[in-house]
Amino acid sequence: MKTYRDLNVWKEAMNLVTNVYKLTQIFPREELYGLTSQMRRAAVSIPSNIAEGHQRNSTKEYIHFLSIARGSIAELETQLMIAEQLNYIQISKLESIMELTQKTGNLLGALMKALGRKI
Repeated sequence: MKTYRDLNVWKEAMNLVTNVYKLTQIFPREELYGLTSQMRRAAVSIPSNIAEGHQRNSTKEYIHFLSIARGSIAELETQLMIAEQLNYIQISKLESIMELTQKTGNLLGALMKALGRKI
């Protein structure tokens, strides 16, 4: 049986976390406890909820945690757009990381759909 660490969606989400941490290192110091912290927490929430859901006892619970992860993706995307509007990141960086959020979101959606057929 696969562990959550074997899931492509979890691997992509971990890649996203790494990219968000690197990106937010250049944010203004006054954002350390503001937008920087919020973006990092939202990013970390994605693979964390994938892992937690995978360990749950029911498919329904698993899907619930994947849904939370999708919500965290939307939260992160919004925060990324705010960072771009505040000129903390360039549009090219925004587009690059948004590709990662979309890929992760698509993988989550596919997994949720596959699991939903088992209910």
